[in-house]
Amino acid sequence: MKPVSNTPAWLLAALEERRQQDLMRRTVTLHSPQIPHTRIHSQDYTAFCSNDYLGLANHPKLIKALNDTAQIYGVGGGSSHLVCGHLAPHQALEEALAEWLGFERVMLFSTGYMANLGVISALADKHRPVVQDKLNHASLIDGAVLAQAPLRRYLHGDVASAQRLLEKSTSSGLLVTDGVFSMDGDIAPMAELSQLASQYGWMLMMDDAHGLGCLGENGRGCLALEGLDATSVPLLVGTFGKAFGTAGAFVATSHDYAAYLTQFARPYVYTTAMSPAMAGATLASLQIIQSAEGQDRRERLVRHVAYFRRRVQSLPITLMPSDTAIQPIIIGDSKTALEISEQLKMRGVWCTAIRPPTVPIGRARLRITLSAAHSDDDLVLLCDSLEQVLTAKLFNAQ
Repeated sequence: MKPVSNTPAWLLAALEERRQQDLMRRTVTLHSPQIPHTRIHSQDYTAFCSNDYLGLANHPKLIKALNDTAQIYGVGGGSSHLVCGHLAPHQALEEALAEWLGFERVMLFSTGYMANLGVISALADKHRPVVQDKLNHASLIDGAVLAQAPLRRYLHGDVASAQRLLEKSTSSGLLVTDGVFSMDGDIAPMAELSQLASQYGWMLMMDDAHGLGCLGENGRGCLALEGLDATSVPLLVGTFGKAFGTAGAFVATSHDYAAYLTQFARPYVYTTAMSPAMAGATLASLQIIQSAEGQDRRERLVRHVAYFRRRVQSLPITLMPSDTAIQPIIIGDSKTALEISEQLKMRGVWCTAIRPPTVPIGRARLRITLSAAHSDDDLVLLCDSLEQVLTAKLFNAQ
């Protein structure tokens, strides 16, 4: 006898609509470390969709540091930072990050999503509005929703658009932007936004998840690119799951902001602290980022980006104006993006199609991400495969 389903009809209808629109998301299981030459579904691929920009996720120094720290401090945090979960490795990492970035304080969070929820929901409310870039990450938008704050979004990267929203506001609040935009790969005009926030008396917050470690002097991200400091950007969020190659996140700020967040940032107060072993591994990652090896990896990544853009500029594609590790190719409709992704897989290249609602309707894309861990031969494989697939696609369309 066929079992009776208790699944609500509206839920099944929503799933079917996603299928019909070629928008279903599915989990992929890797049977290898997070490295460019990976194994997925028992097949070998060269992957170009990881955020491991510096190739540190499988670095032997990080593995050793995680093991060594676990031997001393264990694996679990045990409780929140405010109960008994703030261990010596957490404190050492916070202090090292603060010194590296030039801030008075750093506070660790379990994930980047939790950091953005925590900071914005604590600092904004019904009387303190939030103004954000149109293409900000979902966690930044959700932070304003959680705060129940008036939310306005300015045109992407458009400082004049942001200024108009600040001028119209009856009270000051929080001006928020990504540093590097995760789906387009371009960089926010941070110096101009900092001046704007100062002019109107607004708090400025930047999420530099995709810039830290990769960009600027000593890998200090978008701050270093434009010569900004803790006074210019008083709230800086960073994550460890990208260039650092580990997991977790932080906010770098002043003593006063940190004291306030410690009282009112609910995702900080009510979340178990990140693993002390992971904190130890992240400190080892930071030391690599600050070293000559880290500089070598950043320079290799820059060379990869230059080679890729030079090779594909003549192809029948829309390439975003990005000089970062994120190199999206706009395809358009979701079905075509999926087809091209599958054709690349047949050539041993793993690059997933990014579709709405992650990106706007009609702007489905291949979000190609490059890593310092890629070899020159990997880049040749990618560009040759794109040339074959995209040229064939254009020929068939004619």
